[in-house]
Amino acid sequence: MKVIPIFFMACLISACSSNSNTETGDEYEYIETPTSDQIADLLDDDRDGVINARDLCPGTPQGSEIDNDGCGEYLKTSQEMQIRVLFANDSDEINPVFTQQLSELSEFLEEYPSTSIELQGYASRTGTAEHNLDLSKRRADNVRRVLLQNGISPNRVTIVGYGDTVLASTGTDETSHALNRRVTATVVGYKGEVKKEWTIFTTLPKS
Repeated sequence: MKVIPIFFMACLISACSSNSNTETGDEYEYIETPTSDQIADLLDDDRDGVINARDLCPGTPQGSEIDNDGCGEYLKTSQEMQIRVLFANDSDEINPVFTQQLSELSEFLEEYPSTSIELQGYASRTGTAEHNLDLSKRRADNVRRVLLQNGISPNRVTIVGYGDTVLASTGTDETSHALNRRVTATVVGYKGEVKKEWTIFTTLPKS
């Protein structure tokens, strides 16, 4: 008589276990699978190989050598560019022949916004040292004014005047004097590798 109840109890336990598994399976089917939100920006707008989420220097010029943060390396030394504006004797006025070339210089600075530039003014030895120093500064300042008129930020362009202390030519003829009445430019520092350069010349006065 005791065998039947034991068998009956075993069936009940088995049935409960089966129902429990079935209910659990149904619950899993109705649980909504969570979806992860995409927080990081996986795009690479400047195409430098570093995604936007990790790029600390967006807008890097294409072809620049960059580090893991998407930034180009700073130059350790300044680089003098091939720019030369020549002036008439005892004058700080910029000849219109340089207008297009100075526009190209402005475009260069706009293309590389991390660039700053120093303009150096010079004079020939045809006047007093004090006068030539002032004249050289005014020449550099006038070139700076053109760059600012073209939209370049003032804090990116500095000037320095050397007067007649640094000569491009040591001769005493008119050609040598003309070469010494000049403004040159030096790129103080920039990111990446910039290969563009420009040259500004003018015709010398006829003898």
